Amino acid sequence: MKTRFIKLFSWCLFACLALPEFAHAAAAKVSNIVIVADTRKFSGWEAWWTNLYNESHLYFALLTMALIPTVGVIFGTFADFLMGFIGIDLKSRGDVGH
Repeated sequence: MKTRFIKLFSWCLFACLALPEFAHAAAAKVSNIVIVADTRKFSGWEAWWTNLYNESHLYFALLTMALIPTVGVIFGTFADFLMGFIGIDLKSRGDVGH
């Protein structure tokens, strides 16, 4: 009984993995898809950013990974300054309400 189940499971797994490949192999070959951003409506830094995306996805990704934490630190520092300016003190814990 157990070996029968294992054989059935193996055949089902093979069918799930192999049959889509056979169907895909029977289709006509398609050329590669090119992903680009439309830069016609942009100017200035927006045009530069979209051109960077079109020219090199690697440089775009690296610059994005560097900019997101940097902008987060700038916004966080500004928010901390602004809350301190209006009287909200986040540096001391005081009474936490327990």
